[in-house]
Amino acid sequence: MTDKAPTIDAEVQALQDEFAFLGDWTERYQYIMDMGKQMPAFPAEKQDEAHKFHGCQSQVWFDHYWDGNRLELVGTSDAMIVKGLIALLFRVYSGRTADEILATDGGFIDDLGLSGHLSANRATGLSNMIEKIRQLAAERAAA
Repeated sequence: MTDKAPTIDAEVQALQDEFAFLGDWTERYQYIMDMGKQMPAFPAEKQDEAHKFHGCQSQVWFDHYWDGNRLELVGTSDAMIVKGLIALLFRVYSGRTADEILATDGGFIDDLGLSGHLSANRATGLSNMIEKIRQLAAERAAA
């Protein structure tokens, strides 16, 4: 991601605008799932216990690396809606610096209206993924 990429706030605003354009939550769920379908393939060899993200009802595999000072995220799920939620999180957080990530609290999930439209387990899993991303950023910032 280049420095000319949208800020996290601009990316969240774009998501809000996209969600507002969609008529109802059926269309929004489909849009989220379509986002998941567009994600790059997650390497089959990394769909193992070492890369499994615990704290989600569905199976989720997650990996990251630092490209210079920017966090790059990769992942997948066996559930299409969860894969879409992962894509949404990565759209906001991947390619960001630790400082950018730590300056965003994850409240954008509420701003998008997702919290009220996900099962308790999915909402918890999403929250856990945000915390993991923030933890990675905090570790990098402290290094």
